[in-house]
Amino acid sequence: MKHAWTMPILATLVLGRMLPAQTPETPEQRLKRLSTAVTQVQSQMKAYQQQLLELQQQIDALQKELGNRPTEAVASPSQVAQPPVAQTTEEIQERQAIAESQIATHEQTKVETESKYPLRLTGLILFNGFINTHRVDDAIDPTYALNGDGNTGFSVRQTILGFDATGPHLLGATSHADLRIDFFANGSQQTYGASGILRLRTAHASLVWDKTEAFFAQDRSLLAPNIPTSLVSTAQPNLSWSGDLWTWNPQIGVRQSISLKSSQRLEIAGAFLDVQDPLLPNATSTATVTRAERSRWPGLEGRIGYAAGQQDEGAAVGVGGYFSPHRTSEGYRFNAWAISGDLRLPLGRRMQLTSNVYRGAGLGGLGGGGYVDYFYPTGTDDAAQALNDVGGWAQFKFRPAERLQFNAGYGIDNPFAADIRSSLAGSTTYTGLSKNRGAFGNVIVSPSKYLEFSLEYRRLWTNYVNNVLRLSDAIGLAAGYRF
Repeated sequence: MKHAWTMPILATLVLGRMLPAQTPETPEQRLKRLSTAVTQVQSQMKAYQQQLLELQQQIDALQKELGNRPTEAVASPSQVAQPPVAQTTEEIQERQAIAESQIATHEQTKVETESKYPLRLTGLILFNGFINTHRVDDAIDPTYALNGDGNTGFSVRQTILGFDATGPHLLGATSHADLRIDFFANGSQQTYGASGILRLRTAHASLVWDKTEAFFAQDRSLLAPNIPTSLVSTAQPNLSWSGDLWTWNPQIGVRQSISLKSSQRLEIAGAFLDVQDPLLPNATSTATVTRAERSRWPGLEGRIGYAAGQQDEGAAVGVGGYFSPHRTSEGYRFNAWAISGDLRLPLGRRMQLTSNVYRGAGLGGLGGGGYVDYFYPTGTDDAAQALNDVGGWAQFKFRPAERLQFNAGYGIDNPFAADIRSSLAGSTTYTGLSKNRGAFGNVIVSPSKYLEFSLEYRRLWTNYVNNVLRLSDAIGLAAGYRF
């Protein structure tokens, strides 16, 4: 209504265009005509202002009448509270500005791709401070203790960048893909680091039907579906190399879900995988082909499990198996294998117990075996034997509130002492860990959906050959912003 006075002016201009051409006006006549038009417009503006004033008075009187009306003894079930009426044009303009800002923000979340299919950018900007009482393998995210002095520092190298994409339909299935990278490369093996700074963490691409999924990925093996909870340790999951088979390896496979009753289901998964060679942190290797690739046969892994309730939240239990032929650079063959068990058990609404365990041989490529896959037995240099190993971890979670959680866990990786002694008696030197244990406790606070803070304490016990034990305490502080 505040622009209603413009109508007479527009009408005057239009009529002026429509009238036939007349004798040109003198300046005096033109000034008089324009003065008359201005007077008319001012008169109409006063009339409109008077109407607005009357309407405002009527609204005020109606609100006063409603406010003085006595309340009924019993409220009607149909009564519903009504929102206040916007009384000024300024309020309307403010609401419009907020709506336009929200629309603009929504538009900015769209990332255009060549395929024109949706792509979403996600990530975690993660700052962490650390104090290590003794020397460790990696100061930022340690997994085992060494002999030497400790260190203190800050880092943002565990920052994670991700991409999530939804693609076309194919054969009745929807297609999905995601990629995660970080800045933790250190010149070591592919699953631990890479040359330069940027490092590929995980990647997935899948076709998903109602109960079936076909996928290829780089991720942890099917044997170890559970992950210890930590904001301080993301470059390597907590309890890595001390019971958690965490390493990310290329694989291609199929998952099938079979509904039982209610929310219960049977989960079956199988895949081929290419297992990397284990390599101590900051060590380098000139090999261009892994021992698994040299065998010319892919590894096999599978898992069968029972689950109930929400995905990744309800109860779940499963068993898994793994087999992979290997061949050394000298031409000696050995087979890596494992059997595993996993458990996720909710204990009421606020507590949860999570665990993975395994028994196998040649598990260095999966994140076990003290960084060792095989050894040469006593008295022989022409046969390789897979190093036997056993380990696992467990974690207890307590979540007293939606945005607050406490976690505590313990893990152990224990290569067989008899195999280590046999290796030491041979002509080669054992270069791995003879046992590695870790324990941790942390608190994670999320003031909002996008902000996270954590304080964590970790203890590392690392055994080397000849019963040498190294200890280190690690205190970590993390602050993360998710986007």
